[in-house]
Amino acid sequence: MADFLQALIELAFAEDLAGGQDITSNATIPESQNSVAEFVNRAPGVIAGLDVAVRVLEYVGINDISVLVAEGQEVPAGTVLLVARGNTRKLLLAERTALNFLTHLSGIATLTSHWVAAVAHTKCQIRDTRKTTPGWRLLEKAAVRAGGGTNHRLSLSDAALVKDNHIVATGGVLQAFEKVRAAQPGVSVEVEVDNLDQLREVLVGKPDLILLDNMSPEMCAEAVAIVGGQVKLEASGGIILTNAAAYAQSGVDYLAIGALTHSAKALDIGLDLKMGS
Repeated sequence: MADFLQALIELAFAEDLAGGQDITSNATIPESQNSVAEFVNRAPGVIAGLDVAVRVLEYVGINDISVLVAEGQEVPAGTVLLVARGNTRKLLLAERTALNFLTHLSGIATLTSHWVAAVAHTKCQIRDTRKTTPGWRLLEKAAVRAGGGTNHRLSLSDAALVKDNHIVATGGVLQAFEKVRAAQPGVSVEVEVDNLDQLREVLVGKPDLILLDNMSPEMCAEAVAIVGGQVKLEASGGIILTNAAAYAQSGVDYLAIGALTHSAKALDIGLDLKMGS
């Protein structure tokens, strides 16, 4: 198990067992009782995080597990996603942590799929950002991929993104870009611009990607014409699901959508317990 995931799971159980035991299950359920637990989605959506749910169950000692759908599969409401068999107390101990992972990650995958569908008639791709839950970045970005989206950089070391504050601190957009290019010649460099004048200025340096920040679809189309295919373009800011198609049709290569990870509604998934082994 990856170290970060092990740490997340251990933290979740440390929170749940802060008092030492599950007092409700221990009082109501015989220690030797076995049951079957079915994870069922109450709403339609795209499922993500199945492997994490399995890890949670295994962590508490449940090993008889059947995964019935594929990661990234779109399923109707009422689908049995996963079945686990074993000790009832252990199943209920794992319930909330497994569901926390499944519901959140499936919510991200489902929301991402809606964005992807909105621009499917264009060449534009939906891309995430670093606006992720601390500690959950790899999981949340995997959920974006499960929903059909693509990932931006995982960390500040993967690629350079020259943003407005870097430009202010350096004194100009081209100067900031050139400093990064000189310091990191082998690294992909993206530059954020707020207007078309900045776009024209930095285009001379040929960055790998230019981020069009808070521009209208019309301005994005003008930027596409100015660039003429010399570098890739990404639009961000002011983009919502209902205007995503207009931005995509401007000709940009990517839409950067922070909401995929910071505002996704959890998919309603529950655990149905059935008696017997």
